[in-house]
Amino acid sequence: MKIFVLSRNSALYSTKRIVEAARERGHIVRVLDHLHCNLVIEKEKPQVIYHGEQVEMPDAIIPRVGSSVSFYGCSVVRQFEMMGAFTLNGSDAILRSRDKLQCMQILSTSGVGFPLTSFTNYSNDFDEIIASVGGTPLVIKLTEGTQGLGVMLAENNSSAESVIEAFNKLKARVIIQEFIKESRGEDIRAIVVGDRVVAAMKRTAPPGEFRSNVHRGGTCQSVELSESERDAALGACRALGLNVAGVDLLRSNRGPLVIEVNSSPGLEGIEGATEVDVAGAIVEYIEYSQANDN
Repeated sequence: MKIFVLSRNSALYSTKRIVEAARERGHIVRVLDHLHCNLVIEKEKPQVIYHGEQVEMPDAIIPRVGSSVSFYGCSVVRQFEMMGAFTLNGSDAILRSRDKLQCMQILSTSGVGFPLTSFTNYSNDFDEIIASVGGTPLVIKLTEGTQGLGVMLAENNSSAESVIEAFNKLKARVIIQEFIKESRGEDIRAIVVGDRVVAAMKRTAPPGEFRSNVHRGGTCQSVELSESERDAALGACRALGLNVAGVDLLRSNRGPLVIEVNSSPGLEGIEGATEVDVAGAIVEYIEYSQANDN
C-alpha cells in the first residue's frame, strides 16, 4: 500500500515509529507536512499540491494533526477523503474529539461515564456554576487544549471565581468539571485501535501536581484494565467515530470516567511503559480495513 502520514515533523517519535512499522510490512510511506499542503477544490477532481507538485492518490492516510492546527489539518484530511483515500481517523471525528465541550455532549448520549460538567456563556453566576458540579475543588479546562495545558484545579470558591472571571474577560471558552478526589494525581491512558484496547498505562503526577500528563512530568507504568474500563474506552471511540485514539480515564467510586479522547495519541510513553508495538497495531488495522474494503 501507499500510505501518507500527515505530520509536522518526521523526526517525532510517533511519526518515526509509524513509518518504521509500515515499511517493515512492505508498504510505501511518505510523510507530508499538512501545513504545506495546498488544496485545489474542483468539481469531481479535488487535488492536493505539495511543494508545487500534485500529490498522487494514496491508499491510506494516517493523520497526526496537532490541536493548534486542527482547522487546516482537518481540511487537508477532508480533501484526501474527497479524493477517496482511506483515512485512519476522519476529519469530522478529529474535530469532535478536539472540542472538549462537544466531546462531553456526545458522550452524554452514549452511556459513557464522565465527570459532571458545566458550560455557560461567560456567566458571572459563580455560586450557581460551582454548585452545578458539586462545589470545590473543581477543574477548569479550556475547551481546546492538550498535554495538560489549559487545565487548572481550583481548590476553593474564591480561586474558582477568580479563574472563571479572568477567562470570561478574555472571552476564552472553558468548561467546569467536578474534581474526582479519589483519583487525584492518577489517570489511565488506554490506546484503542479498531475494536480493541491494545495497550494501557497508569500515569501518576509528580508531587504537588494534579495533572498526570507525561509532558507535565508524570510517570507511567503498564496497567491491566477492568472490563468496565475497556468498555468505556471503546464506547467513547465509537461515539466519536474514531478508529484510533488515546482515551484518558479516571478510576472513580462510581466506575470509570472519561476525561479526554485524543485522536492523535503520542506513542513514546505508552510503548515504553507497556512494550506493546502500538505503531504496528495501527498499520495492521489499516491493512485489515483495506483488505475488507476491497
